[in-house]
Amino acid sequence: MKQYDAIIIGSGKISETLAIKLSGRGWRVAIINPIDKTEGEDRQDLTDSLHSLAYEAEVASLLYYDDYPKQAKIYKQAITRKDRLSFFLKETNSDKLKRSPNVAIFIGDASFTSRDTVKVTSGNDYIELKGKEIFIHAGSAPLIPPIEGIETVENAYINHEILDRNELPKHLIIVGDSYAGLEFASMYANFGSKVTILESKDRFMPFADRDVANYIKEVITRNGIEIHLDAHVRSLLDTEDGIELTYTSLSGDNPKILEGSAVLVTTGYRPLTDTLRLYVAGVKTNVQGNIIVNDQLRTNTPHIWALGTINEGFPLSPLLQDDVRIVCDQLFGERTRSANDRSPTPYTLAIDPPFAHIGINEEEALKKGHSIIVTRLQASTVTHSRILHQPDGILKAIINHQNGRIMGCTLFCANAPEMINIVAMAMKKEQHYSYLRDFVFSAPSMSQSLNDLFKI
Repeated sequence: MKQYDAIIIGSGKISETLAIKLSGRGWRVAIINPIDKTEGEDRQDLTDSLHSLAYEAEVASLLYYDDYPKQAKIYKQAITRKDRLSFFLKETNSDKLKRSPNVAIFIGDASFTSRDTVKVTSGNDYIELKGKEIFIHAGSAPLIPPIEGIETVENAYINHEILDRNELPKHLIIVGDSYAGLEFASMYANFGSKVTILESKDRFMPFADRDVANYIKEVITRNGIEIHLDAHVRSLLDTEDGIELTYTSLSGDNPKILEGSAVLVTTGYRPLTDTLRLYVAGVKTNVQGNIIVNDQLRTNTPHIWALGTINEGFPLSPLLQDDVRIVCDQLFGERTRSANDRSPTPYTLAIDPPFAHIGINEEEALKKGHSIIVTRLQASTVTHSRILHQPDGILKAIINHQNGRIMGCTLFCANAPEMINIVAMAMKKEQHYSYLRDFVFSAPSMSQSLNDLFKI
């Protein structure tokens, strides 16, 4: 049995970055990569790919709006560039890993045989590894809903699978209005596809305030995206021209048929914990199978940690990257950094225009009984949005009436992913809203809109 200071279960950027950090400290590290890497989706890679294609789609829309043949050609080129970007990012980290001493890579399926021993199985062969610290980053896989035909039809795709196809679908049907679903919808609509979203809930963007969600729905509908709520997909069938989909309301009444080129399913993820035999190591999971961790990312078995989308935290890309920082501080630093330090954390959606949010929204604040001030600003009133030819959008902020601190902010406008970081820093430093109201920003810029948003 081989012994290591650390065993890392799972592939991807987090595993490789952690291995490099630990190796730099003189630790002997074993990484266990799964045989089938397509099973555990690298969420960071998907995020990078979607944002890259979203940018290319906006360019395609400006150059060749309503010209499908030319947009299809650009889409094919964009997929090639996306693949190059993905390869570059993976190789960059992989090269660093190869140059790191004391790192051994094993290919196989991991499972616990004791609290500190992991078995790596590949076919009929296996090896057991013993580790002082064990880090689980096995990731997650797309959740496949129980739809008749989904496993057999040729033109149905699950999340990242469609990005391996370089043919632009003329009509893409998206099942689910999750974060990724909205990003895919916006991107493909800008590339020139007809896009239809089928959402089983009766509420569009349930995570957002109704005024913001309704405004976003209005904008993306204007951009050619159809949205059907309370739409429960029952079956899929391949046709000569693509695919046929049948859906009903929740009650099952009034079945309707949609025909499209392809169907994209974006209905969530499941953690890849079922084959790890976590019970042998005494590691607890929640009902969904996510590993339960404390604010230091440790499981109830202290020397076993869970990082990334496999634990029960919110799977935002910035948080995934921060997991390594928390682990290294706990092992080598002052042990003061924890998951509690990063709240509130901004998140973004690569739609058109982009969406960004931090903190709580108006509905949440009122439910909690806060006395608040709500301020809104139409993006069309911002000079720089006109310069960028992106006048659509709305900006909204929630302010504590008692102390003047910013409790939350939603930006649906050009440059929102950059601007939200300014608001985030003001919130983390517990600044009064007047700090942003009176701040001198570079001009012309979208950041200047924060002066007006907080002008109460």
